[in-house]
Amino acid sequence: MKRRDFISGLGGAALCSSAARGQQNSSIKQQSTTKKRIAQVAPAIKVEDLKGDATTRVYFDELKRDGYVEGENLTVDRYSGEGRLERYESLVREVVDSKPDLIYTAGTPLTLRFKAATNTIPIVTMTGDPIRFGIVSNIARPGGNITGVSVDAGVEIWAKRLEMLAEAVPKLVNVVYISTRGNPNGAGGKATQEAAKKLGISLLYGGLDSPVTEAEYRRVFDSIQRDQADGIIFSAEFEHYPHILAIVRLEQQIRLPTIHEVSEFVEAGSLMSYGLDWRPAVRTMAIKSAEILKGANPGDMPYVQEVRFELVINLKTAKSLGLELPPSLLARADRLIE
Repeated sequence: MKRRDFISGLGGAALCSSAARGQQNSSIKQQSTTKKRIAQVAPAIKVEDLKGDATTRVYFDELKRDGYVEGENLTVDRYSGEGRLERYESLVREVVDSKPDLIYTAGTPLTLRFKAATNTIPIVTMTGDPIRFGIVSNIARPGGNITGVSVDAGVEIWAKRLEMLAEAVPKLVNVVYISTRGNPNGAGGKATQEAAKKLGISLLYGGLDSPVTEAEYRRVFDSIQRDQADGIIFSAEFEHYPHILAIVRLEQQIRLPTIHEVSEFVEAGSLMSYGLDWRPAVRTMAIKSAEILKGANPGDMPYVQEVRFELVINLKTAKSLGLELPPSLLARADRLIE
């Protein structure tokens, strides 16, 4: 996961805060001598892979700058849903029963379950629109025990993704929307369906059953070949992330242009992505976590809205697919991979 940094609005304030923290680094270390415990809960990445994950490294590197070092004054208990949606309930109970000082997690479904399970343990998370999904009632002052970062740019981003794919692929007729079961009935799925109607595109559905494994992706891609699709659009779900390399291999095998939310897929060989740069968002989460560990109230900490997105295109993949991308699309790209 590698992209240019952005933090807008309240995120910019976090950067200013970062500079101030740098000047006070020695005093922070003295203040944070009491050992704290964080529960890191991933929706899909396996526990044994979590510590080496790029998002984990960014988060804990930022915490270290704030004076919290794993193995010294910080204990980290790691958990994973392993892409099994039916596991979330028992996983959340296990985490809450362990009574950590803070829960660091991601994903709207998992966050909603934590919201239902505890109103006392501080939770820092990355989700979709926190108001629309009922995570908090106010962005500026969330109240309760949850704060974090929203990476939802509004449902219109789904129309933009499909429009960009249609711009890249002449005579796009049949597109497959790949997601977990039930996702097509959510806001993103419905927005994609509406955009397809306006563009005259037939939107097919490739539903992943739980657990979301490499075998599930192979099954869905086998059906895509039978349906003779012209392109693929992936949902914005954390369940896809542990399978980036496997997904890109399958895309290359059936030679179909695909658009994703994050650029890691494009760096691995997929055609396009349009979405957020996660690094600044994760740093913001770490800054919030450090403040909470020092005694701040999460209910008083604004839920940061990330609004700046980037378009990334893999030119080598476009060439291998025989696509001659229009100059207007290339000019809008924030990054071209050659």
